Amino acid sequence: MPLRVIFMGTPDFSVPTLRAIAEAGHEIVCVYTQPPRPAGRRGLELTPSPVQREAERLGVEVRSPVSLKGEAEQAAFRALNADVAVVVAYGLLLPKPILEGTRLGCYNGHASLLPRWRGAAPIQRAIMAGDAETGMMVMKMDVGLDTGPVAMTERVTIGPGMTAGELHDRLMGVGAELMVAALGRLEQGKLPLTPQAEDGVVYAKKIDKAETRIDWGQPARDVHNGIRGLSPFPGAWCEMETGGKVERLKLLRSTLADGSGAPGEVLDDRLAIACGGGAVRLLEVQRAGGKAVSVDEFLRGAKLGKGGRLL
Repeated sequence: MPLRVIFMGTPDFSVPTLRAIAEAGHEIVCVYTQPPRPAGRRGLELTPSPVQREAERLGVEVRSPVSLKGEAEQAAFRALNADVAVVVAYGLLLPKPILEGTRLGCYNGHASLLPRWRGAAPIQRAIMAGDAETGMMVMKMDVGLDTGPVAMTERVTIGPGMTAGELHDRLMGVGAELMVAALGRLEQGKLPLTPQAEDGVVYAKKIDKAETRIDWGQPARDVHNGIRGLSPFPGAWCEMETGGKVERLKLLRSTLADGSGAPGEVLDDRLAIACGGGAVRLLEVQRAGGKAVSVDEFLRGAKLGKGGRLL
């Protein structure tokens, strides 16, 4: 029989899984998501989450509590009489009464190869560290931070130029298919659970604003991984001086390049930049208040050639 599912998620990353569960024929009895947030230039308009918009399209009840710690919220959760809860980038920690509030427990779709990159920013951290592989895992949740036993895994190669945005889009599709497969096995009582390894635990802490400014004194590979690991959001950046003014420049795509020089020095007229060791070539950038453009287009409007410097 199809499962009665509570879905818990918030951003775009969660939406394909919600949609896939519905298309697989399971009954989604309720969707939990973060409350609408201020948006727009003035922050005056409350905007529902992508998951809320999809749930409303599907005609499913939506709940958006600010906390799940209260007894009333926990009782309301149990009263749904769900078989299982599926969690994908929800944004709230689940207390034990919620974890135990369905017949079969809570299963999380996590974007890493656990126990590597437990926590908030596994996609960005994997690229920033130069990992060649990551994946999606379906894990049965417990009270720890991404510490529960793993049910299913799908590995994904990280290409040398792949950005966090590209990996995000790849993993959210993989995750949707994997979760549906896991629910199918759970429905049959044939979903295995394997404890995570005790070795190799690494935490993917939230990206700090201080990390987003590029340090040209780092080796070229680290600079390149930082640029692509932060692209498109929140975006790596540096400063450039043109016309006597210092301007912020967002760096969205790069590749490794030949050459050497003082860190931040522009080595040619195609924007190869010297690093602490080696060089990177910028491929896509964004000026303050502008749109993302190729370096060729950028150079047609910016006076930044060989001998210049990025700060």
